[in-house]
Amino acid sequence: MSNKLVAGNWKLNGSLAENKVLLDGLQSPDGVEVAVCVPYPYLAQAGLLLKGIALGAQDVSEYDRGAYTGEVSASMLAEFGCHYVIVGHSERRALFAESDAAIGRKAAAALSGRLVPIVCIGETLDEREAGQVMAVVGRQLAAVLDVLGVEAMGQVVLAYEPVWAIGTGRSASADQVAEVHGLIRAWLRDQGVAADGVRILYGGSVKPGNAAELFALADVDGGLIGGASLVAEDFMSICRAAVA
Repeated sequence: MSNKLVAGNWKLNGSLAENKVLLDGLQSPDGVEVAVCVPYPYLAQAGLLLKGIALGAQDVSEYDRGAYTGEVSASMLAEFGCHYVIVGHSERRALFAESDAAIGRKAAAALSGRLVPIVCIGETLDEREAGQVMAVVGRQLAAVLDVLGVEAMGQVVLAYEPVWAIGTGRSASADQVAEVHGLIRAWLRDQGVAADGVRILYGGSVKPGNAAELFALADVDGGLIGGASLVAEDFMSICRAAVA
């Protein structure tokens, strides 16, 4: 496995002035890959200011061009220098009714546009308490695999984000994370995917105080960071915790 990946997800935050202060405070440590996924209007600014850090977007259209008002294609993102794009974040699933099948098509569109999709998967608290974690995660993964096929599935980044731990301050325990990440990699292997080469990130209230413990787990290949990515010092501390 290559160096761990730590990707920041700004969500619906930022302004030109705030962004400059934040971006000027970011510097990728040796031994870890760092990415920042910003809102569409700030791609140009971030692309100019980021040094040694990959640029990413937070969503992508399943369509490449045409009469799809408000959509942004993978080819457009690539023109701005994007390398990564988040696909299927739980907020997109819950608030904007994105289906598993649509997320699979978006992942395919990203790969066709030479972007690396960070495909988010994860269960709600009710689903966890009902013992349905892998039923839910397996369904989400299968929808992507059905569109991509085995070989292309090995080219995506996965981000396990238990919905109940996103933005709540409540992180999954190390044992919970280790169990699910191991099950995800086993699921991939069972489908014939080159599972050892797939990065599986953890997201869900990752902070400087718990990052080192989470990143030390065998099947955790980095993190997808929400709120802490908006504070340069906190984000850099998390990145340093992921150094090989």
